[in-house]
Amino acid sequence: MNVEILGNEVLEGKRISVPEAMWLYQQPLEKLCEKADEIRRHFCSSQFDICTIINGKSGKCSENCRFCAQSSHNHTGTAEYPLMGVEEIVEQARENDQKGVLRYSIVTSGKRLTDPEIDQMCEAVKKIRAQTEIAVCVSFGLLNEAQYRRLKAAGVTRAHNNLETSRRNFPNICTTHTFEDKIQAIEAAQAAGLFVCSGGIMGLGETVEDRIDMALTLRELRIKSVPVNMLNPIPGTPFGENERLSVEDMRRIVAVYRFILPDAAIRLAGGRGLMEDKGKGCFQSGANAAISGDMLTTAGITVETDLKLLRELGYEVRRENA
Repeated sequence: MNVEILGNEVLEGKRISVPEAMWLYQQPLEKLCEKADEIRRHFCSSQFDICTIINGKSGKCSENCRFCAQSSHNHTGTAEYPLMGVEEIVEQARENDQKGVLRYSIVTSGKRLTDPEIDQMCEAVKKIRAQTEIAVCVSFGLLNEAQYRRLKAAGVTRAHNNLETSRRNFPNICTTHTFEDKIQAIEAAQAAGLFVCSGGIMGLGETVEDRIDMALTLRELRIKSVPVNMLNPIPGTPFGENERLSVEDMRRIVAVYRFILPDAAIRLAGGRGLMEDKGKGCFQSGANAAISGDMLTTAGITVETDLKLLRELGYEVRRENA
């Protein structure tokens, strides 16, 4: 087997198998990343997808995700507040639209929003779509198809729901809901006609096999927007002492994901600000999307800084609504 030959087969439409992905993971980093970036250019050209997120409801989450600062099972001192008002959410959407951001994602803590809360968010989305050109994504937990249909009718185009890790490893991460619950919510959003954004967190104690298995599940689900987060170990969470991954670790993960998901938007997300190069190496190794600005409970990188870097790398930031 050869990285160049295998990459060329991907360019011609080949789907990478588990043994091939495992083999790729062990190959010399620079050669792997160079070919991954070629695959990215072939399938995605120079297009780059920037989105921002707003923490629309924070803390007091019933779920026991072991990485999360917002879980009521963890003790992190993170901010706690109920669902934001419509006008505050709309105002922040306007500000992001003016900065040239493609997509604005409203993220809320908790297992799922209630129907009255979804009514409130539908009102906010309608106003955003009436007043801006920005596309709207929502991350409202484990919703059903009917709830997603209401959000789509209001103007939402994409739903976010991270798998977080592989099916095998998921019980080590969370026990208050299941991997299958995640799959059902993703399929409900797709049935409602929404695009889905789903990925995971690297550095949770997972194996290489877990990372590859998650990517293959995303491929089976036809996911075209894949956030790749690097764990930021937050004191007060069970994973607060985990060792951070390196830039080289993240470049390798991104490159292998590009081989497995050749036409996806592979999106650097949480933890990017911890990287010495702020993600530049990953953007040269197959990644072609990012969450910009602040994360949910940690500071991020400004949109202006990201746009400057992306111009230097020859990317064209998308502006069409999608």
